[in-house]
Amino acid sequence: MKFVHLQCQTVFSLLKSACKIDELVVRAKELGYSSLAITDENVMYGVIPFYKACKKHGIHPIIGLTASIFSEEEEKSYPLVLLAENEIGYQNLLKISSSIMTKSKEGIPKKWLAHYAKGLIAISPGKDGEIEQLLLEDKESQAEEVARMYQNMFGSFYMSLQHHAIQDELLLQEKLPAFMNRINIPVVATNDVRYINQSDALVHECLLSVESGTKMTDPDRPRLKTDQYYLKSSDEMEALFSHVEEAIYNTVEIAERCRVEIPFHVNQLPKFPVPSNETNDMYLRRVCEEGLQKRYGTPKEVHIKRLNHELNVISSMGFSDYFLIVWDFMKYAHENHILTGPGRGSAAGSLVSYVLEITDIDPIEYDLLFERFLNPERVTLPDIDIDFPDIRRDEMIRYVKDKYGQLRVAQIVTFGTLAAKAAIRDIARVMGLPPRDIDIFSKLIPSKLGITLKDAYEESQSLREFIQGNLLHERVFEIAKRVEGLPRHTSIHAAGVIMSQEPLTGSVAIQEGHNDVYVTQYPADALEELGLLKMDFLGLRNLTLLENIIKFIVQKTGKEIDIRNLPLQDEKTFQLLGRGDTTGVFQLESGGMRNVLRGLKPNEFEDIVAVNSLYRPGPMEQIPTFIESKHGKRQIEYLHPDLKPILERTYGVIVYQEQIMQIASKLAGFSLGEADLLRRAVSKKNRDILDQERKHFVQGCLQNGYDETSAEKIYDLIVRFANYGFNRSHAVAYSMIGYQLAYLKANYTLEFMTALLSSAIGNEDKIVQYIRETKRKGFHVLPPSLQKSGYNFQIEGNAIRYSLLSIRNIGMATVTALIEEREKKMFEDLFEFCLRMPSKFVTERNLEAFVWSGCFDDFGVSRTNLWKSLKGALEYANLARDLGDAVPKSKYVQGEELSFIEQLNKEKEVLGFYLSSYPTAQYVKLAKELEIPTLAQAMRHKKKVQRAIVYITSVRVIRTKKLQKMAFITFCDQNDEMEAVLFPETYIHFSDKLQEGAIVLVDGMIELRNHKLQWIVNGLYPLEEMDVYEEKKDASVYVKLPSQYEKKLLNQVTKILFDYSGFAKVLIYYEKEHKMVQLSRSLSIHPSEECLGALREIVGEENVVVKI
Repeated sequence: MKFVHLQCQTVFSLLKSACKIDELVVRAKELGYSSLAITDENVMYGVIPFYKACKKHGIHPIIGLTASIFSEEEEKSYPLVLLAENEIGYQNLLKISSSIMTKSKEGIPKKWLAHYAKGLIAISPGKDGEIEQLLLEDKESQAEEVARMYQNMFGSFYMSLQHHAIQDELLLQEKLPAFMNRINIPVVATNDVRYINQSDALVHECLLSVESGTKMTDPDRPRLKTDQYYLKSSDEMEALFSHVEEAIYNTVEIAERCRVEIPFHVNQLPKFPVPSNETNDMYLRRVCEEGLQKRYGTPKEVHIKRLNHELNVISSMGFSDYFLIVWDFMKYAHENHILTGPGRGSAAGSLVSYVLEITDIDPIEYDLLFERFLNPERVTLPDIDIDFPDIRRDEMIRYVKDKYGQLRVAQIVTFGTLAAKAAIRDIARVMGLPPRDIDIFSKLIPSKLGITLKDAYEESQSLREFIQGNLLHERVFEIAKRVEGLPRHTSIHAAGVIMSQEPLTGSVAIQEGHNDVYVTQYPADALEELGLLKMDFLGLRNLTLLENIIKFIVQKTGKEIDIRNLPLQDEKTFQLLGRGDTTGVFQLESGGMRNVLRGLKPNEFEDIVAVNSLYRPGPMEQIPTFIESKHGKRQIEYLHPDLKPILERTYGVIVYQEQIMQIASKLAGFSLGEADLLRRAVSKKNRDILDQERKHFVQGCLQNGYDETSAEKIYDLIVRFANYGFNRSHAVAYSMIGYQLAYLKANYTLEFMTALLSSAIGNEDKIVQYIRETKRKGFHVLPPSLQKSGYNFQIEGNAIRYSLLSIRNIGMATVTALIEEREKKMFEDLFEFCLRMPSKFVTERNLEAFVWSGCFDDFGVSRTNLWKSLKGALEYANLARDLGDAVPKSKYVQGEELSFIEQLNKEKEVLGFYLSSYPTAQYVKLAKELEIPTLAQAMRHKKKVQRAIVYITSVRVIRTKKLQKMAFITFCDQNDEMEAVLFPETYIHFSDKLQEGAIVLVDGMIELRNHKLQWIVNGLYPLEEMDVYEEKKDASVYVKLPSQYEKKLLNQVTKILFDYSGFAKVLIYYEKEHKMVQLSRSLSIHPSEECLGALREIVGEENVVVKI
């Protein structure tokens, strides 16, 4: 091979190249190349995957960068290709990229570049380079000056010759030979590779338009002028530069000089600073022994023995510094009242973690295994993930950054990619499809997580029909498939933080992040392969919730709750769990989980741990067995009596991974390290490994005196549950958070609900749900108040005051200004409010939100009159700001009040729901008079025909398999919400009554379907206005039943009563018994002519009489 490509950009030049790394390397191999370079623009994102792909396919990787070099004289940047000759050069590339991405986005200044030139080969990039631009402008002396500068800066500097069939390149080929000869610069042939095959030129052009926000029809869109920027073969390149053979040969010479070996799995753990007279192992032991005394007072032999074992393993694996680092920042959290989670993952199985107060789960009490966390027989970096309140996570990252240095701590990059729908939308837009067609195209992609366009095309007939026969749609789809999966932008890993002993730029490039914390350019998997320490600092909303509940408890009661030491046998907590009353309770609030809790009736903490572990696809099938066994409805059986101590707490069901390890240790004599390896092996379901481990296990059992049949059966049991078993350490830790929240909800309900509502600010659906539950529990939610409300929901007496931030159109800046002004002096009236508040926050839209939410109710003026006074108040404030006291204060406008429903609807417009009252509230008196139950009352008497006055909030109409229409609706009363269904025969009669926002009398049956109560609707009757009711409330309908048909007729009459629900009471006269009976008011009717006609048809004209 006489030629090597030295200038290739990959997809990690984000939307500027279409070269997927694996495809690029495979194509290079097909073309016979033995070396290949990566030279992405200013970034090193793709270096590790490129390096590994090349090694995999037997290609020598050349690590490079197309760096923007800032010319301070011109205040302009020019690209320069830099290739690493050796490890020093590679590290300098990392530093150059880091400098550009953190300090100098326009490019690295030349004076900085000089510091990083060692170990690098520099190549001019083609026509866009500084020297080439100067030559094209006939500024040869200046071009020579720049060239000599680069010659002096780098040990090796080359001018490149390129041939992409562009006029400027032809001019340069005429100018460059003499120029290079004059100052003795070697030449090298390059092709600026931006896509793999020549046919990909259009794909690349589309990507450039996606990046720039332009369309393919825009004449000024960024694009390459020809289709020659592909991975050409060596023969093609040699033909193009046959007149300059030296340029071809030099590519091979450069490739041979570039020999970078990236070191993987090098321990780069930071060193924790310890006293000079102690080693890190000694210091860790001392801190642990102090922690042991603090945790246990007088530790037992089992604690001392376990601690020594763990410390010996940690020391032998070289991880003492790791534990000290985690101990230190957890100590900071505790000292600064930052709530931390009880543990996460297998780290909760470590006694060292417990005595260092990294976790709050006693691994001995809960029978947790250290080897599930750190296995001496399988050396891997420890992985301790820490939960912090989501609003304080940044504070913790800032602490470690300040302690270990800004260049030694960083967050981790992630890449947002072009998923199926995004690829279609982007390409459709740049190809000029109208917005409506783009929406249709996107919606035809099935909404499945991770679906590809190929799968979507196979699944969706509608999508195929939309594409086929339309050339533009076909072109869009084909190009979208080519760009699908490409990285589109960078983001920051939700949890990961990298820490290093040396400055990170020695092993990874960095870029700008948030709050002065840098972000690595390599993703998490690459960093761990390099040996860098990754820790997960997770922001957990539920810890913020816990923190706020505790603050509210202190505020209301003065009690300091020690959340880490709650009683674990609290009766009220288990009653709450047994009712499934778990809204807001971590891991336990889904509908399915509530049903499990109601069936399980947990009465100990272990029940919560088990149910958290079982409530997953797969293990779920064991839940009925578990519940039956717990309640003694099923005999518990063990394959061998020696399994009982291991499986007894889970009623004979293997629930935890640790149980598999304990079985292997007890029966087969495995060490716990070996048992962990067995657990990992069998979970992979590889047949050869399963057979190999079976022999190992059975042999161990035989040596321990167990018979072969039992050993085989037990091994089969292990294999069956290997994928189902859950990490018990994690289950115990996360169940503790669930228990803590359940305890607080059961014992401090008002404080819990207040904090829960605050946690939902910004999510109106959740706020509606939580307010409804708050009211069900007997607490009032007070409307927002100008004088009393704050940012969040807050406790006021035995009620909850609504949050200012939860009013629509009212932002943080407005609330901050309001509170700051209010702290100086309370607001007297609307006019003073408009005058004192900064004018930018006093808009008509904001004021309307304050009025209709109830915020201005404090002024003692009706909402209607406040609303009508807004324009006058704004005019007054504008004049008074300029003229001061000379402007007389306006007066409130008096006028006719809006109706109850109109005011409620305006409240809903600004809050998203009804707060002060509810549309059905005006019918409470009617409901009581007619003995119509509330939804809550109706739900307690399911399987009986029920009626209720409800407000319809949503309607969804579908078609059955027989293409008949039916509907699912949601309706509410003041305190509860239910789903309901109208089957086709009912839908036909009542479809015209199905309107969102309608208030209706509904009747039907309540049934339990899919673990949820659902109303099966028989009829829907719009409620007339109250004045109509007042007119007819005293009406009575008398129905006489002739004696000979009494029983038969009564059934028919009852059906009519249900069909015409209303307000008039019904009295039945039994002719045979000469007895008059007034029916329940729940069977009152609307005595319309149609209704009376139907009754008369059954019992006779003379037997139906209406009296008012």
